[in-house]
Amino acid sequence: MNTVRIYQKEAWYDLLSVWRTPGFVLPSLAFPVVFYLFFGVIFNRSGGSNTAAYMLVTYSCFGIMGPAMFNFAMNIASDRAHGWLTLKRLSPMPVAAYLLAKMSTSLVFALLIMLLLFSTAVLFGDVRLAYSQWLLLLLLLLVGTLPFALIGLMLGLTLSDKTAPGVVNLLYLPMAFLSGLWLPISMFPPFLQQLGWVWPSYHLSQIGLKVINMDQGHALWVHLLILTITSALLAGLALWSFKQLTAEKA
Repeated sequence: MNTVRIYQKEAWYDLLSVWRTPGFVLPSLAFPVVFYLFFGVIFNRSGGSNTAAYMLVTYSCFGIMGPAMFNFAMNIASDRAHGWLTLKRLSPMPVAAYLLAKMSTSLVFALLIMLLLFSTAVLFGDVRLAYSQWLLLLLLLLVGTLPFALIGLMLGLTLSDKTAPGVVNLLYLPMAFLSGLWLPISMFPPFLQQLGWVWPSYHLSQIGLKVINMDQGHALWVHLLILTITSALLAGLALWSFKQLTAEKA
């Protein structure tokens, strides 16, 4: 079997495995849409389409974070606990195929979530954007899954299968709130607005809001630089965690 075929099969089986888990699929797809319907549409009687567009971007960021973090953290921790990760490492399959399969699954869910949110925004929120803005948001948020996948990877390599879900929730939900994904960050006290700079989700949402001219006005390169540095640091930590894991198994 050639290398490309191995990557394709691993990606397909990973997606199939996750898709057969209703406890993962339903919350991942439903929560961002339901939250957006409530806060971006139903309770947005005075804000109009501008607020609906703003919250479309922030809830899209919220939506793509979850599958990336949970898919990597929970499934890798589970594979470690049950010996599947060791088996895959010892098999002829490249380790990269295993990781890219997880990433492709996260991207599929990110795409589905964005399509659901975009459709909801158009049909119920009266959001109207240029085609270039829709496309740019789509591409931005797909690429933007990377730092959250790396967070999940690092947690999956270091936590047990029992503690991983709780730790991811403890990180995911406060990160979303403090980044201004549920409520506009301009509504927060000044010290909480400053705290938002710590989180990659804040910088991703600000880049997305810049696409529709509703960001806080900071330079694009600042957000890109911080996201790049954050992703590089997370990748380094994940690599170190993997080397520690393989050293223990040796």
